[in-house]
Amino acid sequence: MSDTPKKLVIRNIGLMLSGKMEEPIYEADCLIALDGKISEWGREKDMDLEGADTVIDANGVTLAPGLIDSHIHPVVGDYTPRQQQLHWIDSTLHGGVTTLISAGEVHMPGRPKDIVGLKAMAIAAQRWYENFRPSGMKVHAGAPVIEHGMVEEDFKELAAAGVTLLGEVGLGTVKDGKTAQQMVTWARKYGIQSTIHTGGPSIPGSGLIDADMVMETGTDVIGHINGGHSALPDDQILCLCESCKAAFEIVHNGNERAAVLTINAARELGKLDQVILGTDGPAGSGVQPLGILRMVAMLSAFGNVPAEVAFCFANGNTSRQRKLDTGLIEKGMCADFVLMDQAQHAPGKNILESVQLGNLPGVGMTVIDGVVCSERSRNTPPANRLPQVV
Repeated sequence: MSDTPKKLVIRNIGLMLSGKMEEPIYEADCLIALDGKISEWGREKDMDLEGADTVIDANGVTLAPGLIDSHIHPVVGDYTPRQQQLHWIDSTLHGGVTTLISAGEVHMPGRPKDIVGLKAMAIAAQRWYENFRPSGMKVHAGAPVIEHGMVEEDFKELAAAGVTLLGEVGLGTVKDGKTAQQMVTWARKYGIQSTIHTGGPSIPGSGLIDADMVMETGTDVIGHINGGHSALPDDQILCLCESCKAAFEIVHNGNERAAVLTINAARELGKLDQVILGTDGPAGSGVQPLGILRMVAMLSAFGNVPAEVAFCFANGNTSRQRKLDTGLIEKGMCADFVLMDQAQHAPGKNILESVQLGNLPGVGMTVIDGVVCSERSRNTPPANRLPQVV
């Protein structure tokens, strides 16, 4: 076996988006990754392209860090009983998303709600997505829903077994801020990140979670701040934006008007770095393979946010808020990318202007850990140009 690292070269890049709000565009047309990690980027003429195992000619298209869906409800493999749908994760990959984060495996038929059972399911879910990556997609799963009777030792045990997420607080029997805050504090002590359901009930057994409970509970992420499905009243959303340091998660399966209210408030408060995106699918609204791209285009168009910044909501912001090793063009980060171009005949002078006018780009390729996982998207509109492996 060779000790030489596997080398990926992506050349002829027309535009490189960094995922970083403070510097969303890099002056670069070439990127090199070694053994699935980003090594360097810059001008092709200044770089050593020799000895590449894989060369991608980007053909002038845009390269961005792979998109991240911060809020999904998976069950097992690439199947969801919520809409009796197979291959929804593969379809989402074709929407430029390379990482999915579970907010609870709540659609599992007969989901256990006793403490032994819920811990067992969370550990199993973490394992089965660690062992099986549908179409190469990274799925962070195993997110238990907290229930009455859980004690600190339960969170310690979950963390020791590899669980890093809590399912949406409020989808179980814990409905009061005081109990929820205690459990969230225990979870945080053992490195488990938390999300809270925000707004009206979504499934039987869930309930209204208002701004007071969100603030009292103090989770790391304000799950679907624009409602999933019903949003809180405007004054409560604005109160959360003003008061909270947690991530403001805006989802596709929520209230679009509340999403625009949130983005405008975040922009005016100088808190756009707290905005992250999810779909909240699969759900009653279905599965949204293009949900993250649609949110980027909508928030750019209606939120007066440049498209290159709106893309950061879908990768770099989520990476930083959730402490991931993907979502940013940075040395040592995972070589997870989406290559995309302006859609054929879409208005706008270039891809960024087209997206800010509310149009989806055409996805031409996804790369995960330096490996090409999908080529021309079967779901987005066709792109003007397509990258290719040469």
